[in-house]
Amino acid sequence: MSTTLFTPYTLRSLTIPNRVWMAAMCQYSAAPDGPGAGVPTDWHFTHLAARAAGGTGLIITEATAVSPEGRISPYDLGIWNDEQVAAFRRITAFLESQGTVAGIQLAHAGRKASTERTWVDRGRPLAADEEHGWTPVGPGSEAFSPAHSTPDELTGEQIGEIVRQFADAARRALDAGFRVAEIHGAHGYLVHQFLSPHTNRRTDGYGGSFEGRIRFALEVVDAVRAVWPEDLPVFFRVSATDWLTENPQDAREGWTSQDTVRLAKELRAHGVDLLDVSTGGLVPDALIEAAPGFQVPFAEAVRGETGLPVAAVGLITEPAQAQAVLAEGRADAVLLGRELLRNPYWARHAAAELGAEVAGPVQYHRS
Repeated sequence: MSTTLFTPYTLRSLTIPNRVWMAAMCQYSAAPDGPGAGVPTDWHFTHLAARAAGGTGLIITEATAVSPEGRISPYDLGIWNDEQVAAFRRITAFLESQGTVAGIQLAHAGRKASTERTWVDRGRPLAADEEHGWTPVGPGSEAFSPAHSTPDELTGEQIGEIVRQFADAARRALDAGFRVAEIHGAHGYLVHQFLSPHTNRRTDGYGGSFEGRIRFALEVVDAVRAVWPEDLPVFFRVSATDWLTENPQDAREGWTSQDTVRLAKELRAHGVDLLDVSTGGLVPDALIEAAPGFQVPFAEAVRGETGLPVAAVGLITEPAQAQAVLAEGRADAVLLGRELLRNPYWARHAAAELGAEVAGPVQYHRS
């Protein structure tokens, strides 16, 4: 029996075997310094390989920093040197052997950088003079929180250097065997910091108007698209809203769902093939409790108003729910996060429940 969830999906020349995709989820498990800094370990291999054996169609690595300073924590993955490329090849080769497409999320944390692992002191910020700490950067000099270090405001020349770092990272990602490049423009990290009027108070060409605030994002997209093969897709992850302007209990101005639709039109014109639609900021608890899959309407709006393909995320946990999102035309694929942490074989269980089929490792076949 055929279901939309288990129908292949083609972007440019790349065909992804099904629409069950794994969202990027940080593991904070690389070495913090030395030759192993940012290099994937056996943990990363096992973590990603299990989901490939479980039938996931596309796996996107955790936020992978384009420079040491772009890491969220000292323990993040990176793609700024050849040692990292070599280690990633082992992972991408295994994913490909299971029929899974390997994607990488290219990221820069901006002013949210230099923090502990989430399970150590609740991910507290690391000061620049602490072991493994550094001074973060951002569109301005306002700290992310009172506990975070004050970031250095980026100059125009430094912005250009980070754009080049994204391009260099994309080149290395291709060499490492990845077939999808996703630019992380969400969740309060650097690209998002430029997008949102809440965090971007610049008065030069990278701030002020909507066109100024999206300039950095488009420059990053153009730089990645210029080095990424024409026949392979580029994704962009966006926070559809900061939950500031659209939260009646918050008077601050932020990035809105209408801004996301406007940005999506520009991204499509600049060669982005799919928008990975999440949200950022503090989501109202009542909304989460009342609406599993509460972020799906944002993806649906982008798809309906721009024609740009979208992937929906957020509290999508049940096979029938995921199938309905796709069958109703609300998204083109679903990205699962914590549900795939709980169950690496979610795709196989979903296929069985929906009466579909997903290829399995030959080692599991019995005559």
